[in-house]
Amino acid sequence: MAKHSVAMAKKRWPIMLAAFLSVSTVTVLLMRSNNADSCITKHFTIAHDNQIRSPVQLTNAASNPLNFMKSKLVLMVSHELSLSGGPLLLMELAFLLRGVGSDVVWITNQKPAEPDQIIYSLESKMMDRGVQVLSAKGEKAIDTALKADMVILNTAVAGKWLDVVLKEKIAPVLPKVLWWIHEMRGHYFKVEYVKHLPFVAGAMIDSHTTAEYWKNRTRERLGIKMPETYVVHLGNSKELMDVAEDSVAKRVLREHVRESLGVRNDDLLFAIINSVSRGKGQDMFLRSFYESLQLIQEKKLQLPTLHAVVVGSDMNAQTKFEMELRKFVIEKKIQDRVHFVNKTLAVAPYLAAIDVLVQNSQARGECFGRITIEAMAFRLPVLGTAAGGTMEIVVNGTTGLLHPVGKEGVAPLAKNIVKLATHVEKRLTMGKKGYERVKERFLEHHMSQRIASVLKEVLEKARQ
Repeated sequence: MAKHSVAMAKKRWPIMLAAFLSVSTVTVLLMRSNNADSCITKHFTIAHDNQIRSPVQLTNAASNPLNFMKSKLVLMVSHELSLSGGPLLLMELAFLLRGVGSDVVWITNQKPAEPDQIIYSLESKMMDRGVQVLSAKGEKAIDTALKADMVILNTAVAGKWLDVVLKEKIAPVLPKVLWWIHEMRGHYFKVEYVKHLPFVAGAMIDSHTTAEYWKNRTRERLGIKMPETYVVHLGNSKELMDVAEDSVAKRVLREHVRESLGVRNDDLLFAIINSVSRGKGQDMFLRSFYESLQLIQEKKLQLPTLHAVVVGSDMNAQTKFEMELRKFVIEKKIQDRVHFVNKTLAVAPYLAAIDVLVQNSQARGECFGRITIEAMAFRLPVLGTAAGGTMEIVVNGTTGLLHPVGKEGVAPLAKNIVKLATHVEKRLTMGKKGYERVKERFLEHHMSQRIASVLKEVLEKARQ
């Protein structure tokens, strides 16, 4: 019967597999969300200037928490349009609002001079869903900003658009601006980016850690005060959860990906899924992985073969950092244990195929780190850095294990890799606990309700 189910699944899923595994089909697999689920969240908190409170709960389970946005005109301004987290999150919100009948207009502030296939694909996707796409400059952009019920600026860098385009008409727009900030790096704290922050309706930030960092940094470095600040944790889309909760689908994806990587079904895969860059810590991860292999050899542990998977490579760019990673792998003679996978929006197949996610972002860590809650949805334990939003997602010792950032974290991460490779029951229990945590607070309807509470307050301020 099980074999029959898998055979049937393989017939049902070829289109999905093609969409997931082909990087070129951006328009097919682009968005991870659809219309918001209408279930009631059990618990959530929103922080105002870092004071946490619980908003009034919505009591009608049949209603979408964003329904009050019907017919509202919302202008969204993104600093860029790419496959990075910030623009994709804003697109996701655009589609949620379109799902309840909002009029959504999109502006991309910075575009390359030459035609760009990714931008073309993403804009086409938005227009297909009823989002109007405007040029960043011109009278139409100004008129839309003045008429809009709400303006959402996405990332700190988008603040430049206010002065460049609105100029003397900026004053009536600021009171209806919600500024959605995702950055955790110091170079974003420039006056030309964020000088209007104190005068907007509010700032929405993905984690308490990041909100506190922005509050302190803007005050100490720039001498400006943050506006009312809302902390909104993200949630997994219904589509991703559908895959994560379909055991047959996961089995098909697991077999397919493992076959493409050339690894066996009983091998253990530890994966880092992030764009390849020094801040994401792939170099530290590979050092830890190499040390874990040494520990296994020294202790003469009888374990399945361990593999490291680096998803987020850029085969075309051939960056200096990625060349360093590949050189390290060759020098340590672990080419048969390390697999580089080109960057993709299709994370589900790899989450279905691996055994443990490594979230190794360095310095201040991730602002939130959505891949972490996506991995937990697939019942994967997480080995993460004790920094940033990861600490608000991973419960150390329960849903995963945390280690320090920097060189100090290499040895602890290596030991944690060996620990989870050795203790099967611990690995499975952590994965189960992570899945339960996602179901409690990190689903799409949780995020919709959290955002709905913020949008209501911003609209009220705009009216006042």
